[in-house]
Amino acid sequence: MAKKIVNTSGKRKTAIARATVQKGKGLIRINKKPVEIYEPEIAKWKILEPIRLAEKHIDKVNSDVNVAGGGFMSQANAVRTAIARGLVEFTADPSLKLAFLDHDRSLLVNDSRRKESKKPLGRGARKKRQKSYR
Repeated sequence: MAKKIVNTSGKRKTAIARATVQKGKGLIRINKKPVEIYEPEIAKWKILEPIRLAEKHIDKVNSDVNVAGGGFMSQANAVRTAIARGLVEFTADPSLKLAFLDHDRSLLVNDSRRKESKKPLGRGARKKRQKSYR
């Protein structure tokens, strides 16, 4: 193991997750809840992806994640990015980084897509007020 404590973050839309990875027994907590009882189920599966890929490293580290903002799926994506980055930085294992990148690049890279800005004469980014000539 390279370091004692690693702090990382992950972002998706407006959700921001901050993860602390340290030496431990494989406990992963999200907002002080164990990942095993995290709801909804589909978000839990998304969060467990980097954990399943890093099977041999996960039982040596504890990960504590705080996440805020966005919806439940954006939070799940932010959490998985934060956990994956933390594992790569904590273990300093290049093969783990390659495994994450081969599986899904968004495990290590924040999603840069943002909301398109509202335009004049419209109700949003694209929708416009209707014109009537007749």
